[in-house]
Amino acid sequence: MAPSKPTPSSAHGSADASAYKDAGVDLGASAEALQRMASAVRATYTPAVLAGLGAFGGAFDALSLKELRAPVLVASTDGVGTKTEVARALGRFDTVGADLVNHCVNDILVGGARPLFFLDYVASARLEPATIAALVGGVAAACRAHAIPLLGGETAEMPGVYEAGAFDLVGTIIGVAERDAVLTGERVQAGDVVFGLASGGLQTNGFSLARKVLGGSLHEAFGASTVGAALLAPHRSFFGAVWPLLEAGLVRACAHITGGGLLENLPRALPAGLGAHLTPTWPVPEIFTLIQKRGGVGAAEMYRVFNMGVGFALITAPQDAAAVRARLPEAFVIGEVVPGSGVRIEGVAES
Repeated sequence: MAPSKPTPSSAHGSADASAYKDAGVDLGASAEALQRMASAVRATYTPAVLAGLGAFGGAFDALSLKELRAPVLVASTDGVGTKTEVARALGRFDTVGADLVNHCVNDILVGGARPLFFLDYVASARLEPATIAALVGGVAAACRAHAIPLLGGETAEMPGVYEAGAFDLVGTIIGVAERDAVLTGERVQAGDVVFGLASGGLQTNGFSLARKVLGGSLHEAFGASTVGAALLAPHRSFFGAVWPLLEAGLVRACAHITGGGLLENLPRALPAGLGAHLTPTWPVPEIFTLIQKRGGVGAAEMYRVFNMGVGFALITAPQDAAAVRARLPEAFVIGEVVPGSGVRIEGVAES
């Protein structure tokens, strides 16, 4: 989403606009994109939005934060990587926007925060209004699903920076947590239980390798659909599943399993002197098996690049494990916290 930009209306301004278009920037396309996305963006607004579409800066009423004893703002910025290239190859632009929002929601959920509002950034060599509207529409749909406004953003046309047809999609999320509920990992102890939640696919990481291996097979039949559809499988939001556990005080730490997989992300949730031992008995989605076989990729590298079926990890005290299972039946035990450092996955040799 981008704030509206003034379009020249005088004769001299029209000439300038034509020159700008000749230079590769089409103000008319920008206006059309804004018009197409406007209703989807406004549909995300809550009473807390004081200024949004068209404003130089979005304004959000923070009065509700007074309900918290000691509010802490938690922020994160991320993108969807080269999953955009799969979307472009398939001509499917309505899903990666939701991937972006869900990714960012998960990132601040790790810190014990709930989302307040979202901002997006879309850049391309040339604005295609229908494409931009589909991208932002996906962002807006995910914002509505989380009951947060898409408060602002930018749509940038940058000829000479991006190749024709390519685009980038980035988002920033602002959330809030009670100070004493912020998760830092400092409460984690040896013997704690590590639970996993299923990812269902690549989420938004590892696509450079996945495209190198499967980029020429996107339309190939795979399961009930195609390889391309499997690669575009949605990045799950884990908020609905995890938030009740956080409110109940059953979680000591979390990890969002993004780029770097379990090997690099789980240690981010652990204090110094502790590591994790994992037993990979969970089901691994077939798309990972296909990438490994077709690409001749070793097991250690697969676990370092991809989530391998675990999209989110929870660390709980042993005495709380039964309550976690009861409240969240989809959670499965993947290992335990041990003295040491790093993550060791049983049966997977380090490369």
